[in-house]
Amino acid sequence: MTDTLTHGLEITEAAKAELRRHIESADLSDLAEGEKLRLRVEVKVGGCAGFQYLPFVLTPELREDDLVKDFDGVEVVVDGMSAPFINGATFDFVDTFQKRSFEIDNPNSQGTCACGSSFN
Repeated sequence: MTDTLTHGLEITEAAKAELRRHIESADLSDLAEGEKLRLRVEVKVGGCAGFQYLPFVLTPELREDDLVKDFDGVEVVVDGMSAPFINGATFDFVDTFQKRSFEIDNPNSQGTCACGSSFN
């Protein structure tokens, strides 16, 4: 990991608040001193349309090719291979009567499959 490179993913205030809530309520007893939880966003080849997001996870893990961006104390990690696919995308938290979930609005996506689980 390098502290001079970041990624182009942005997050909304709603996502930042919900991530902060999850981090603050997490059991941190297994973390080593100085470690903290970060959101990891990854894109992998797969799904009907070609690419899919792996499940969003909070993790202390940092890998060699990770790009980290700090949003007022909430860190978001993207691996180097995923970064080009999410450059300019926005990570949001949607809380409506019908659903409560994290979502990515990705201007790089040309379309999704019928079920919405993958994009191209």
